[in-house]
Amino acid sequence: MLNVSNIEVVYHDVILVLRGVSIAVEKGQIIALLGANGAGKTTTLKAISGLLKTEVGKISHGEIQFNDQRIDRMGPEDIARMGIIQIMEGRRILEQLTVEENLEVATYPLRDRSNMKKDIEMVYNYFPVLRGLRHQTSGYISGGEQQMMVVGRALMAHPKLMLLDEPSLGLAPLLVDGIFKIVKRINEEEKTSILLVEQNAIAALDIATYGYVMETGRVVLDGLAQELKENEDIKEFYLGFGELSQRKSYREVKHYKRRKRWLG
Repeated sequence: MLNVSNIEVVYHDVILVLRGVSIAVEKGQIIALLGANGAGKTTTLKAISGLLKTEVGKISHGEIQFNDQRIDRMGPEDIARMGIIQIMEGRRILEQLTVEENLEVATYPLRDRSNMKKDIEMVYNYFPVLRGLRHQTSGYISGGEQQMMVVGRALMAHPKLMLLDEPSLGLAPLLVDGIFKIVKRINEEEKTSILLVEQNAIAALDIATYGYVMETGRVVLDGLAQELKENEDIKEFYLGFGELSQRKSYREVKHYKRRKRWLG
C-alpha cells in the first residue's frame, strides 16, 4: 500500500535529517515507528503527507509510492484527497470551534459531504464522551478528550492510511490504554491502515503487526512486533529492562555502541 524507498530529507538545503529511510505498510496493517526524540520519526510522516514543504524541507533522494502511484512530488492537499491523513503531535485543534465543528472541518476537502451527519455519529460511536461535549468549545476540554476529537476528526476524512504521531503524549496511563484500544478497533472495523509513531514502545508494539526502530535519521532495526518486544536491545533501550535500565539516563550510553550492536 505504502512504499517509502531510500528517502533522504534535507531542511533549508543544508540540514540532512533522514538518511536513506525505507519502510512499507501493507493494507490493513498497523506499523509502529519507534525511536527517541530527534530520531526522524515525525519527519518521516511529514515526508509521506507532503507537509515538509511547510517547514522548508524537501525529499532530496528516493521516492514514496502509495497504491503504486508516486506521491513525493505532490502537494499535501492532493495527498490527503488520496486518503493519507496525518494526525499531528500535540493535537493541533481549532480551539475556538466546538467539538462538532472541529469534526465538520475535516469534511471540507471531500467532494461528497452528504454523509457528514452519519460520519459524525460514527465518531461518537467510537468516542461516546464526545457526544456530550459536542457543543463545548474545544479549547476548554481535557487533553484526553482533545486527543479523541482529533482521531475522530481524521476518521471524518475516511482515511485509507492514518499517520498517527505520538497519540500518548501528555496523557495519563489509563487514557493511553483507552486510546490505543480504539486505534486497534478502528483498524479492524474501518479497515484503516495505520503508521504509528510512538515513544511508548510497549503500547505501540502491543497493537502493531510490524515495527521499525529509527535512530539519527536511519532505520536501525525492523521486524515483527512480537519479535521486537523480545529483542534484547529493544528491552534495554526502550522498555526499561536489562543492565542499562539501572542508569539514570540513556545519554550515558555511547551512541556508537548501540549502532554497532544493531547493525551487526
